[in-house]
Amino acid sequence: MTRARPSTFSIVAFDPKTKDLGVAVESKFVAVGAVVPFAAARVGAVASQAYANTAYGPDALAMLKRGVAPKDVVKKLVTSDKDAAQRQVGVVDARGRAASYTGKECFPWAGHVVGRNFAAQGNILAGEEVLKALARAFEVTQGDLPVRLLAALSAGQRAGGDKRGQQSAAILVVRHGGGYAGFNDRWIDVRVDDHPAPIEELIRIFNVYDLTLLNREDPKDVVLLKPEIVREIQANLAVLGLYRGPSSGKFDAKSKSAFETWAEMNNYENKLRKDGKVWGGLYRALRAQASSTSG
Repeated sequence: MTRARPSTFSIVAFDPKTKDLGVAVESKFVAVGAVVPFAAARVGAVASQAYANTAYGPDALAMLKRGVAPKDVVKKLVTSDKDAAQRQVGVVDARGRAASYTGKECFPWAGHVVGRNFAAQGNILAGEEVLKALARAFEVTQGDLPVRLLAALSAGQRAGGDKRGQQSAAILVVRHGGGYAGFNDRWIDVRVDDHPAPIEELIRIFNVYDLTLLNREDPKDVVLLKPEIVREIQANLAVLGLYRGPSSGKFDAKSKSAFETWAEMNNYENKLRKDGKVWGGLYRALRAQASSTSG
């Protein structure tokens, strides 16, 4: 049986400020998010790729949980695998220690870069510059872990990315109790399974996911409900058929009810405020939705 030859680049990383752990990956392979990324809060993150051995993920996390260092985890994985020469794996633990491995039979260009709190790896790439760009972007980008991971993927693609093209991408970030309603640790789990520009689409979907579920707002990104802003909100709600009334500039009960109805229809109710302000992201989302409807 002939196996598919996915070309892939990925990064596993740890944020010492938030203690978040994550993986971001792009591949010329369908649904890469179902194959490459593994992570456990307070334990570590793993990317298994090339002719991926998906047992590497749970096996590596089990060893990390026992306190085995990433470099030793990688060594144990490959020494017990008869096809290790065709594998590639990156591991980071909850202390920021990282390690990576590239088998000598991985298709060129293939290699890895290990830095502080991260490991990046790739195969069938345009060249070494892909991983260098990815690593640089992760190191210099300001923001939390998902922002830095997505910036790294974008930089890797701009540097040439996969030699064979693009197809899918994914980001997985774990945080203790960070999952939906706090029931699990899967804080961010967003995938694009088949798309001509998967990284851009991943970022678009992540931004929707962020606005809907996450509490990552910049405290400075707020809009005061001044009369001119309220008039714009009223006009946008009218375009969407949710407000019938004058453009008074007053955020009265009717305007407030229409705005809250719109927010609830779009699962944004957790982003509503009661202090005479709206989050900038919510304000821009309403404007964009009204614009696409009227356009």
